[in-house]
This record gives sequence, structure tokens and C-alpha cells, in this order.
Amino acid sequence: MATTDRDIGRLAEDRALLGRTSTAERVADILRTRIAEGLFPPGDRLAEDAIGKALGVSRNTLREAFRLLTHERLLVHELNRGVFVRVLAVEDVTDIYRTRRLVECAVVQALGEPPHPPGWLDGLDAAVSAGESAAREGDWQGVSTANIHFHRELVGLAGSPRTDELMRGVLAELRLAFHVVDDPRRLHQPYLVRNRRILEALRAGERDKAGLLLADYLDDSRAQLVRAYGKLVADASA
Repeated sequence: MATTDRDIGRLAEDRALLGRTSTAERVADILRTRIAEGLFPPGDRLAEDAIGKALGVSRNTLREAFRLLTHERLLVHELNRGVFVRVLAVEDVTDIYRTRRLVECAVVQALGEPPHPPGWLDGLDAAVSAGESAAREGDWQGVSTANIHFHRELVGLAGSPRTDELMRGVLAELRLAFHVVDDPRRLHQPYLVRNRRILEALRAGERDKAGLLLADYLDDSRAQLVRAYGKLVADASA
């Protein structure tokens, strides 16, 4: 599925985020977010002219942003062909989930004892509600985006900018993996309930229970995506 002119128009909405002091890092952050939201699917070629015009940045700035995202394994540069959104391998999926389990479960286990500050779970609550609302409308792309936001908010409970930065890249890579699944409803629907259960466990102060729910969640999600990738590889070699 190639990015359309309408999609590029959506990207132009981000131009205001750059302000007068635009940098390659800010451009990379916008593109990273849009990749995580599914605007640019795996295998999609990123058109320099269209993206540069949409964001109002120079070719050199855009190329530096591309270089940063290539270093983060979100993009690949193919000689004489251009820059493309990366297509993950099975090994990439396994490693993404290994990293997620290490980080997300550690964040939950490191949470302090109650009482917590007022509104400390508002971000998680909003992400769960957004996912449930998208599901009622049959918007499974929206459910996927809400799910990514849920896990970013979960990691954000650690209050660590470095951990947040790490997980932004990891979760953007994860979104690339979601695109190989031919039935997004089957992939995402079961995790709506599981996100809600993790939220309620945290709200009740049941940190250990939340950690166990999260670990099982991540193991099941990893197995599901690895199966999908295995089928994709088998179909491609048939």
C-alpha cells in the first residue's frame, strides 16, 4: 500500500510543529510518529520532494532526518532507488518483544507504592478509551494506534526521558510488524480487554498482578506476530 497525496497532506499538518527553528531531529520525530501511526507502511518509498514540501524543510534537512531514522532501523536506503520504510524479519519481531518485555515489565515492577499523584493514570485511561471507541466504529487502524499510545503511556510512568526515547523507536518498529497481519481485527481486538485489565490492576494498586498480565500479553502478542511472519515467509517461498 503506497502513501497517497492525501496522506502527504496529513503530514503537512505537522509543519506547524517545526516552528522557525526546524531541525533534522524534529523532522525525524515527526516522521517516526507518523510511521508508528501507520501513515507510511513497510516497503513504502519516501518521496523527498513531496515530504520536504509538506513540512517546508530543505532537502539537506530531510536527508539528515532520513539518516537518523535509518540508524534507528525504521528506514533503509537502497542505492539508486531511494529511501524506504523497512520491512522487518522474524528475528526483528522477536528482538522487539524481548526489548519490550525487559523495559515495560521493569517499569511496572519499579512503580512505587500507593498513594500516587492525582491523574497519574490519565494517559493510560485515555488510550484505553480511544481504543475501545475506535473498535466500536470498526476502525482497526485507530485501535492499533491507541494500543501503541497505551504502551508509550505505560513506559512514561517511569518518568525517564531516555526510556521514553528508546521506546518511541521500538514501538515505531512494532507498528511495521503489524502491517503483515491480514486480519487487524483479530490481532488487536483481544488486547483491548487486556489493556483495560492492566489499567484496572494498576488503579487498584495491584502492581504484581499488572506485571503478570503485561508479561502474558507480550508473550502472546509476540507468538501471534511470529506466526504471521512465518506464514508470510512460507507464502513468499512457495
